[in-house]
Amino acid sequence: MAHLVLTVVGDDRAGLVQSLADVIAAHGGNWERSELAELAGAFAGIVLVEVPDDHRAALVEGLQGLDQLLHITPYTGSEPAVPPPGDHVTFTVLGNDRPGIVRDITQVLVGGGLTIDRFTSRTVDAPMSGGELFEATVSARARAGDAVTDAVAELEQLAGEIQVDLTLD
Repeated sequence: MAHLVLTVVGDDRAGLVQSLADVIAAHGGNWERSELAELAGAFAGIVLVEVPDDHRAALVEGLQGLDQLLHITPYTGSEPAVPPPGDHVTFTVLGNDRPGIVRDITQVLVGGGLTIDRFTSRTVDAPMSGGELFEATVSARARAGDAVTDAVAELEQLAGEIQVDLTLD
C-alpha cells in the first residue's frame, strides 16, 4: 500500500469534499485523515490517503480531473512513522492577536529541542474589546524530560512578555 498526502486548495463551494472523496474511492483509496477548512473564502486542507500500490498512478491521474474545482498536490509519503519515544506537552495559547506570536512560540520550542507534532490556530472576535483574539493549540515532543520542563518554563515567561494566556493540558 502507498500513502499519499494531498494538499488541496480552491474556491470554497458546496460539494468539494464529496468530489474529492468520490475520486479517491473510485481508485480504491482509503481516506485516513484530514484537516480541511474555509480560509478567507478559499477551501484548503490536507488529506492522508492510503491506496494500493498498483492504483497510485491512476489515482493521481484521476485527481488531475478535479483541477477545475481544486488545485491538488499529491506527495508520496513513506510508511507511517512510529513516533519516537519522548515526553509530550500540549498547550493552548490565547491572547490579543498581533504579528509574531507563532514565530515567538516556535522559537521557544525549536530552541529547546522540541518537535511540533500538531499546531492549530485561529483568530476570533474579542467581543469585549472589539479586536481579535489569537488562539492556538500546540502538541510537541522531546526526547529528554528536561527539555519539556525547560520549554514550559520558557513558554510561561514568553506568555507574560507577549501578554497571552498559556494553558497546559
